Amino acid sequence: MQLIQTVIVKQILTEKSKQKLLEKYFAGKLQMQKEYEQLQFELKKLEKTKKYQSSALKTHFEKEQQKRHDKEKLYEFQIEQLHMLPLGSELKEKEVQALVEVNVGDEWEKVIRQPTIIIKDGIIEEIR
Repeated sequence: MQLIQTVIVKQILTEKSKQKLLEKYFAGKLQMQKEYEQLQFELKKLEKTKKYQSSALKTHFEKEQQKRHDKEKLYEFQIEQLHMLPLGSELKEKEVQALVEVNVGDEWEKVIRQPTIIIKDGIIEEIR
């Protein structure tokens, strides 16, 4: 019989992986800034046309802008945290699903133990 089990994938922080993460976070932050500015532009454009209710429209756009601003702050926080982490730290990257073979006589505690895959610079280093 086969079961579906969640496997945690962790990444060992190296200079190379740290640089990749920093690039990813800076790109995300820049994207949020662009989206925020685009929303400001769209709001001003729609306000000039006066086709829509100003208060409801403004509230909607402000909510969307706040979401972008919050995501930008999250990227800033992640960048700060990444600078503080020492090389060799393990970062949880994601979770994946795996099929696990279960047979009569297997030790249940070993079967349900959550496995972890450790990656270093894109190469599987260890499976725990």
